[in-house]
Amino acid sequence: MDSLTQFIGALLGGLGLFLLAVGMMTDGLKQTAGNSLRKLLAYWTNSSHRGVLSGFLMTAMVQSSSAITVATIGFVNAGLLTMRQALGVIYGANIGTTITGWLVALIGFNLSIQAFALPMIGVGMVLRLLKHDGRLPAIGLALVGFGLFFVGIDILKNAFEGIVATFDMSKFTAEGIKEIFIFLLLGIVMTILTQSSSASIALTITAAGTGMVGVYAAAAMVIGANVGTTTTALLASIGATANAKRVAWAQVIFNVGTGFVALLILPLLFLIIKGLSYFFELSADPGITLALFHSIFNVLGVLLILPFNTKLANFLELRFSAHDKKPLVPKYLDKTVAATPALAVNALVLELGAIAENVRQLVHASFFTNQKKHSEVTAEFNTVKHLSGEVSKFIVNLERAAISGETVQQLTLLLRIDQYLLSCANNAHHIFERKIGVEYNHIDTLVLEVDKYQNKILSFFEFGKITDFDQALGLVQNEHDYAKAKLLAASTDGLLSFDVLIDILDIFGEQLRMAQQWLKAMRYLKKLQLDTGTIDKKIEEGKTIRKQAASEYQ
Repeated sequence: MDSLTQFIGALLGGLGLFLLAVGMMTDGLKQTAGNSLRKLLAYWTNSSHRGVLSGFLMTAMVQSSSAITVATIGFVNAGLLTMRQALGVIYGANIGTTITGWLVALIGFNLSIQAFALPMIGVGMVLRLLKHDGRLPAIGLALVGFGLFFVGIDILKNAFEGIVATFDMSKFTAEGIKEIFIFLLLGIVMTILTQSSSASIALTITAAGTGMVGVYAAAAMVIGANVGTTTTALLASIGATANAKRVAWAQVIFNVGTGFVALLILPLLFLIIKGLSYFFELSADPGITLALFHSIFNVLGVLLILPFNTKLANFLELRFSAHDKKPLVPKYLDKTVAATPALAVNALVLELGAIAENVRQLVHASFFTNQKKHSEVTAEFNTVKHLSGEVSKFIVNLERAAISGETVQQLTLLLRIDQYLLSCANNAHHIFERKIGVEYNHIDTLVLEVDKYQNKILSFFEFGKITDFDQALGLVQNEHDYAKAKLLAASTDGLLSFDVLIDILDIFGEQLRMAQQWLKAMRYLKKLQLDTGTIDKKIEEGKTIRKQAASEYQ
């Protein structure tokens, strides 16, 4: 009983230390990489094959496929990746997570804790103490994480060796289909509980390496860990955008499909492993065997799914479309981008661009009051007002600790754009209501002047046509002053009453303010689009990439 109690204590302590280590490694390596991960995703994913490579490299760098999957969802929401590009990254991340198994198998069982791991922790902490920000303390954090990683493995190894020496472990082997599925389920449950496939796989390889579980049972647990890790993406996609849900389900389809194939050909995979081990003169111990097994079935899964990548993307793009059609739900903002301020800025730029289109339609309705009912225009205005509130709330609730000075300036600008657009929408809604009660249709010359002025004002609301916003602000003021002078002259000539004159001048004044608010919003939005790479040209490039991806496997 004492042995079992000690084993449970060591198991919990070793696993807890391992999870802490993986978190520290991931955080440290992500901070050390800085913008490298963003650049790797943005510029190395223009084909499925390169997406697989970038996904593999990033996961190998940060030692967490879950972190890369969640980050990929954020990049899709922020408009830096298309959903199709993200699929390759997801596949590559699954291959990248096999590096953890190799670390355990090749180093974890042969490493001297006193000679290597403990000094690594000491050096890492010295780097952390020398400097509080920048790349050096991030490297220190990663080193501490690596050191604790191997300390955790050593604790688990000693615990398993102790329990093997005390109890008969022959029952922990998988000799039939029923046992295989039991260990598969165990791997899934372990990963769901720890929210880390790396922890589950390390635990499994350590248990197999010490003889606690048989190699077939351990293989089933590794497959289960691969399936269980999809829960992280699914949890991240709750309440997220439609694209986030599509990416999460892409990982589910890939991991479950790969696991199913691996189970079907389990004996064949071990024959291949035996041949490869002989060819490369690898050790036949269970740790090496399982690390090789994990790598082979993930690579095999990628090779099997790549020819069907376009069909899978087409299938996913038809899913969750109802989410996109909800007018009161932001299209690009959710918790996956809120965790990374740089991504949040990109997503906010895209969200405000979408809101700007809603405002533009509202403006159009205010010029042509006969085309929409009052209730429809009011509903559109309420939608803009709600989305504007969501943008403001999102910006205010962003995590301030990791925000740079440049990002703070961008967020301030985004808040200003949001207020300009809201003010513009408010003007449009008010103009629509005012114009309903104004009668001047019986005066042909007046109708002509009003229509001429309004057509010129409306031309300022066309996307992409304005290049010099300062000049446009001057022109819109001139157009207003000229039209106002014509109205005053018409009133002096007795063509319209004083009351009608005041009504029309009020409307002209609101249309001037509406155009000014719009132009100011577009000036700053275009600047941020250029800064963040979300300008229309980039969107067109994304369309080209999607076309290339669609034809790649035809």
